[in-house]
Amino acid sequence: MSMRNLIKAILYCRVSSKEQEETGYSLDAQEKLLKDYAAKNGFEIAKIFRISESASGKQIRKTFSEMLGYAEKNKISIILCEKIDRLTRNIKDAAIVSDWISGNETRQVHFVKENFILSKNTRAHENLVWDMKVAIARFYTNNLSEEVRKGQKEKLTQGWLPTKPPLGYKTIGDKGHKIHIIDEEKAPLVKKMFELYSSGNYSLNELVRVMYKEGLRNQSGRKVGKSRMHEMLSDPFYYGKIRWKGEVYQGEHQPLISKDLFDEVQKHLTRKIGSPQYKKHYPVFKAKIRCEECGAMITWTTQKGYWYGHHSPYEKYKNCTKKLYIRQEKVEEQLFPHFDKVAPKNERVLRVLEKALKESHAEEINYYQAQRQELNTQFERIQHRLEAIYEDKIDGKITADFYEKKFKEYSEEKENIINKLEKLNNTNVQYYEAGYAIHELALKAKDIYESEKATNEERRLLLSYVFSNLSLNADKIKPNYTLAFEFLAEWMPKVNKIFELTENCENKRKNRAFDPVCPVVLRDLDSNQDYLIQSQASYH
Repeated sequence: MSMRNLIKAILYCRVSSKEQEETGYSLDAQEKLLKDYAAKNGFEIAKIFRISESASGKQIRKTFSEMLGYAEKNKISIILCEKIDRLTRNIKDAAIVSDWISGNETRQVHFVKENFILSKNTRAHENLVWDMKVAIARFYTNNLSEEVRKGQKEKLTQGWLPTKPPLGYKTIGDKGHKIHIIDEEKAPLVKKMFELYSSGNYSLNELVRVMYKEGLRNQSGRKVGKSRMHEMLSDPFYYGKIRWKGEVYQGEHQPLISKDLFDEVQKHLTRKIGSPQYKKHYPVFKAKIRCEECGAMITWTTQKGYWYGHHSPYEKYKNCTKKLYIRQEKVEEQLFPHFDKVAPKNERVLRVLEKALKESHAEEINYYQAQRQELNTQFERIQHRLEAIYEDKIDGKITADFYEKKFKEYSEEKENIINKLEKLNNTNVQYYEAGYAIHELALKAKDIYESEKATNEERRLLLSYVFSNLSLNADKIKPNYTLAFEFLAEWMPKVNKIFELTENCENKRKNRAFDPVCPVVLRDLDSNQDYLIQSQASYH
């Protein structure tokens, strides 16, 4: 028979699970089987449709419809398939195939491995076989789905996500024992994404741009889009939880961020107004200053290359008497003295303060260590209880309902312990680091702001660290410090004065190398424990 006289046929290949690919039922194996069958029976292959194990139900239905549509459009009457359960596993699709068959006497579906041909002239008992096999295939699908759900539930109960982890984590382990650990390459970028967005200085669009520039990429090596980034910022997996089908489970994986940071990000994600909108040449003081009289937000526009702030034009603010224009440089001139007010006099003051912060908390460190030890003991005890009830469930010593009840109880207790440990560790390990960082930022704040390399986003972030809010009265700026910098504004002038006196004082009676130059002043400084105590309270 010449190629011109061959009957055209469609090949339909499908695998439904990874196990089938690994046990010889791969797409390639099916395709070879169907090609051999076509060659032996005089069919010319018009098109091959393949559905892999990773395809979703939606994609399977789409390909199935495309296949029948292609056959209809190109007047192809033969479809070759390995088995009935490769073509359809539900009554709806089976009915569609039956309708397609009934539309033309020449249409046939060949199920090669089952040696069965479905056509309009198929006898009654063969149609019964078709219906029965469709029903069996449907049962197989439903049963498989049920087993998958049971496996997922068991995985969640053990504290592990039953699917691929989000960006920032990777999967390790053998089949059936896979777990998720932090991806050392991508995790720092994901953490930075959360930290930047929590500042309130970035819209999602701007965050996408910044994080792409920083090197954040998705699993395919492409840019993480706005909607995907929103999903990541909303995913509790990053602080140790697993959200699955509307329920939240305690995870066993290592958290990437703290619960406090996650909660702060959610506040910005759900806000309705005041969200920062990125624009080219973004103004430093946009959404930073309000009118002291009426509370209107000062709006910023450019004129001849300079930024000018002016009163809101909205009708409700029309009676305000403080309407005027103020240039950005004028605002900065008024803020710089407030930077100086909270700054240590020099690096020497900073180093002494760092040493004092560490030494003043020696007893507190011991207290924290004792607390941590007790919490670790409680954690181990609750972990043993969780393992014990799991073994009892496996051995049939307790009912599933009792297991679920105790598992929930113990998991909540475990979560409370973990939260306490996390807060304790942050306090114990980072208290002096935070204190030093605030002093160092205060020392360098003005230089950072005036640096030619500083971006407007960085300047805005600096302003949010130092000032809780700014108000404008006529052409006068009134800043309010954040809690930490309010404390520095009270104490740093006193500390700087003590060090200034120390530098100007000379101990003429100095006999030994380590005698203080000005003992009276240094005693005043050493006795000033209030500074260190209140400093600690401020950082916490």
